Amino acid sequence: MSKAATYDPNDLAVIIKSVYLTGFSEDMVEIEKAENNYETKVGAQGDVVRTKINNPLATIKVTLLPSSPQVAFLDRLANSGELVPVSVIYSGTPKETTTVTEAYVTKPATRSYGNEAADREYEIQCLDIDMQ
Repeated sequence: MSKAATYDPNDLAVIIKSVYLTGFSEDMVEIEKAENNYETKVGAQGDVVRTKINNPLATIKVTLLPSSPQVAFLDRLANSGELVPVSVIYSGTPKETTTVTEAYVTKPATRSYGNEAADREYEIQCLDIDMQ
């Protein structure tokens, strides 16, 4: 007998420089490492070598509603280039944490104005990601 899991977006917290982000749009957060953890090479005679990739870089994409109180905060961080800590914590099942001690917002979000509110997307370049 399997147990059904329930995903609740309210179980997600994103903290940048001790500021909790609020006002997420539908896509919320995406975290992606820059490279695989391992690469494999096969020689001409079938010998296989696995190489550990030690690249700690990653990108976190955060999508906020334009009315989020943290839009101005993230724009200021992008303009300053300041290195800040970032934590992404999912307290649902399974529990997952992503921590970064040095990251920066790559640029202010694109601003679009039309007949409906446009999301504000921020890319955060992570210099030392730890995904647990």
